[in-house]
Amino acid sequence: MKIEFFSKPHNKGEASAKELIRNNSKTLGECRKKKSEGALKIYAKQKVSELEQLFQDHFGLSVQVFRKSGRVWLETTSTDDWTLMKQNDEAIELSKPVD
Repeated sequence: MKIEFFSKPHNKGEASAKELIRNNSKTLGECRKKKSEGALKIYAKQKVSELEQLFQDHFGLSVQVFRKSGRVWLETTSTDDWTLMKQNDEAIELSKPVD
């Protein structure tokens, strides 16, 4: 799994345009719109939508969680209500070689 940062927010269940991905060589501090200090705790049982909302609420950052499916990175827009653990388990299952 990975998180991508976008220059504009998205609605729940909505995809973000790839051209809105922010430069991935910047730090969170350089990208955030809110200058509040703090840390986010990420839990396996946390829903994708909750994690994305935390980034928005605490740092003003628009993020999308991606899950790997074989060799392709998929936005988890249609499965935002899944937990991070379920997303990860699905990624592992889809990455297993086919016999």
